[in-house]
Formats: sequence, structure tokens, C-alpha cells
Amino acid sequence: MDQLTVEQRRANMAAIHSKDTKPEMVVRRGLWKRGFRYRLNHKRLPGHPDLVLRKYRTCIFVNGCFWHGHKVDLSLTDSSAIVNSACCKIPKTNRAFWVAKISRNQTRDREQQRQLATMGWHCITVWECELTPKHREQTLESLAFTLNSIYLHDHAKPQPYVLPAEEDRLGMAAEKLR
Repeated sequence: MDQLTVEQRRANMAAIHSKDTKPEMVVRRGLWKRGFRYRLNHKRLPGHPDLVLRKYRTCIFVNGCFWHGHKVDLSLTDSSAIVNSACCKIPKTNRAFWVAKISRNQTRDREQQRQLATMGWHCITVWECELTPKHREQTLESLAFTLNSIYLHDHAKPQPYVLPAEEDRLGMAAEKLR
């Protein structure tokens, strides 16, 4: 049973916003400190990604574990059989509502990332639990490494394969000349 009144719960839920959240600010500060420049909540892209790095053709979504059902399998038909994860606990009160809501969020996230991929964008999802002080630096370093890898892969010039000259192929070290 909920320990708050309906009015108190409504006020708590209304105070939660989707922009400038604490996990998003951690990612923004970490990327800025590492020299990455980005745009916020790009309106023209599906899903309005939290961060858009045009130079890297990459969208970053900073997801809250509860709202997006991190590590929770919602494919089960019986909502009482769904097992909570360490970072996402589905409320026991009004459980069917929360399961449906989180499931819709997951479906919408997948569809938006699919649309971005068809447009040629890379999508990275950073979870709230990955930004705890214990894991924060490792996550941000991994994110920076991934962005640099994407850039190098996308901007690499293809190197044509050149066949060695005929006389070079005859004198291989493993062959014995007669």
C-alpha cells in the first residue's frame, strides 16, 4: 500500500521532468570536459535525443532505469510474474498500469532508434545506474572511446589493396629458390 496520499503522489510525479535531469547533466559535463560538443534535445530527430553530436552522427539517450525498464523483461503476459532488476523496481500498487507504461516506453525507444539508424545516425543509450559515482568515470571514458571509434570508422579513407610487383612475389622468405 502506498504511504503517500493521492495528492502527495501526484505532486511527486509532476515534479519529475524529462530535460536537464541529474544523470543527463553528469553525461553533459563529462563529455564537455573531454572536448565533445553537442546540441540538446534536437527537435527534428525522432525521439528528441538528449544529446546530438553531429560531427559523430551520434545521438545519446540518457535513460532513467525506472522509466525505461532497464534489465526488466516485460514480455511476460502475467504482470505479477515480472521480476524486478537491481536498478528497476516496478511498483506493487497499480502494477498493471506501470507494466503497460514501461512496456510502451521500451517499444517507443526501439522504434525511435530504428528510425534514427535508417537515417544514418548512431544511437547510444546511457543508463542511470551506469552513472553512479562508483561507475561514472568508467562509463564516461567508455562513451568517449566509443565516440572516437565511431568517428574514426566513419571518416576513414578506404585503402585500396595494391598487389605486389611480380619480382617481389618470387623472392618470398618461405620459398626456396632453385
